[in-house]
Amino acid sequence: MLSVSQLAMLAGLGEERTAAAGDVLYRVGAQSYPFIAILEGEVAILDPAGHEIVRHGPSRFLGELNFLSGQTVFVTAVAAQPLRYIAVDRDVMREQLFEDGPLSDLVLSTFIARREALQTVDGLGVEIVGPRSSAPTMRMLDFVRGNRLPFSWRDEPADGVAPVVRLPGGAELRAPSVGEVSRALGIGRVLERREEVDLVVVGGGPAGLGAAVYGASEGLETLLIESSALGGQAGTSRRIENYLGFPAGITGSELTSRAVVQARKFGARPATPYRALSLEPGNGRHTLRLDEDHEVAARAVVLATGADYRRLPVDGMAEYEGLSIFYSAGPPEAQLCGASRVAVVGGGNSAGQAAVWLSRGGALVTLLHRRADLRETMSDYLIRELDRYGVVVRDRSEIAALHGSVGRLEAVTLTTGERLPFSFLFLFLGAQPCTHWLGDAVARDGHGFILTGAGAQADHLLETSVPGVFAAGDVRSGSTKRCATAVGEGAMAVQFVHAHLGRSRTAEARR
Repeated sequence: MLSVSQLAMLAGLGEERTAAAGDVLYRVGAQSYPFIAILEGEVAILDPAGHEIVRHGPSRFLGELNFLSGQTVFVTAVAAQPLRYIAVDRDVMREQLFEDGPLSDLVLSTFIARREALQTVDGLGVEIVGPRSSAPTMRMLDFVRGNRLPFSWRDEPADGVAPVVRLPGGAELRAPSVGEVSRALGIGRVLERREEVDLVVVGGGPAGLGAAVYGASEGLETLLIESSALGGQAGTSRRIENYLGFPAGITGSELTSRAVVQARKFGARPATPYRALSLEPGNGRHTLRLDEDHEVAARAVVLATGADYRRLPVDGMAEYEGLSIFYSAGPPEAQLCGASRVAVVGGGNSAGQAAVWLSRGGALVTLLHRRADLRETMSDYLIRELDRYGVVVRDRSEIAALHGSVGRLEAVTLTTGERLPFSFLFLFLGAQPCTHWLGDAVARDGHGFILTGAGAQADHLLETSVPGVFAAGDVRSGSTKRCATAVGEGAMAVQFVHAHLGRSRTAEARR
């Protein structure tokens, strides 16, 4: 709830309005709406079918994450009683949130909680129609899950090409690209064919966001390129317990959402979803080529592309992915598998966090990992949490086969021959670096991770084999694969960018 002083401050920023019972304040499919703080009366929030989801009264406010991101509205807000409220223009409110810490904390945490709640409401958001055998359909599902969008999926042949995507408000797209859907929803920034900036950051996980925040805050014209969802793998983490400054822990979604708001505050421009195709080192400016025939010329580059999820080396994986095998444990998945037998596969902190989250939601969870001792790869506090929430831990356990039909998992067979009944699998098996697109542009180690510092014969710790091109986070050879470290490396890379640019300016002056 907003305090009396906050309501008074908002009244000075906006204007007081009234509405009669039944008046619509905004509806499904709208592109924008003002910040609405209720003084008197009540507002009902309705799904597309007109069913009430929740009701807000005096001192409460409307909206969720789409207010900040500009995404299409997923619900309709209707005055349930005669209403008196304060309306504040979105751009004015966003500026105020940048300056007012307590208000920003209240609004952002509420918006994030509401987005998670909307993900569990049936019939809300994006509707996707297409069979699981369709690769474009599965890519679209990965996109909506990664961006934490409310959605529904009908696993059936589409009429003609797949997938068919129906947007909030009724618009229908046939076989669209992820970029087309993103921009139709108001998520993605549209780039010019050629952009020229001081710094381009490739990758929107913790390292990339850290670089974007520090680059923009220190006066660099900064462009952040992300191919799927801002936040990266960290954005899907159910709970990060050991991040400095959050003794009670913080969800990956909240941490990365705050980072995105912070980056925008300082003027960094996030652009998604654009996929990097190649990097062409140059003298003074490097050229990053993107899909859809876009290119970015930058005086410095930070590569923070992270890594992709590893998959099980077993037959039939594709049949179950998206139906009963998942690579993150969000609210829709937790709701789907409540009271079911679930296996979480992996020995790292992400696996432990997911196992605890799912167990707290009512699932019967078994953690399968291949090592002899979980302490080799998982933090002690998480191991204690596994025990606290009744998660069964099985050492030296690897899956050899899957059993089920029509995408519905029934059991798995381990390499020992033992068969275990599970309805869902959540895989946290580590990742491979997202560097295949780089080719020979920068030096990489035998596993594809980018070499930096002494390993690349570079001047700076995070500099690659190409002067002015830096690497940070999980994509870098020798990184510790921790969220806090990735943020720190992103920030540190900007200091090396300044050193490089200063050296370049000195060289130009001498010429």
